[in-house]
Amino acid sequence: MGKQKKTRKYAAMKRMLSLRDERLPQHPSCLFFQYNTQLGPPYHILVDTNFINFSIKAKLDLVQSMMDCLYAKCIPCITDCVMAEIEKLGQKYRVALRIAKDPRFERLPCTHKGTYADDCLVQRVTQHKCYIVATVDRDLKRRIRKIPGVPIMYISNHR
Repeated sequence: MGKQKKTRKYAAMKRMLSLRDERLPQHPSCLFFQYNTQLGPPYHILVDTNFINFSIKAKLDLVQSMMDCLYAKCIPCITDCVMAEIEKLGQKYRVALRIAKDPRFERLPCTHKGTYADDCLVQRVTQHKCYIVATVDRDLKRRIRKIPGVPIMYISNHR
């Protein structure tokens, strides 16, 4: 008696289609911003404290990498609460403070009490849905995802 032909199991043979497969219909990425009509170039991007810190660690030029990501002109915006939070962090984050005081960044005044930056950003985004929120903070991303129509920009894999 000879050896029986071994066939591979079905589960091992099953292949998944990749997202870049030619057979799948591809949609242009610009369509994702079309359902929120208030969003449009030049994009206003609300920047969080830790987004600036991660961009320094990843050695990214903040404004240039935002433009590369969105393929459009970007205006990074910093609220007074975020500036106060960076100033509180002290001497260790002096580079982040210098980047935040860049004239390309637009300063947004805050009228509420307290200086907790996450609450400030969430409040501003719920009032005006014309912003993209740039953050690396998991809790803030989770809170913003509950608000419909607000895109989130974040840094991963040094990009």
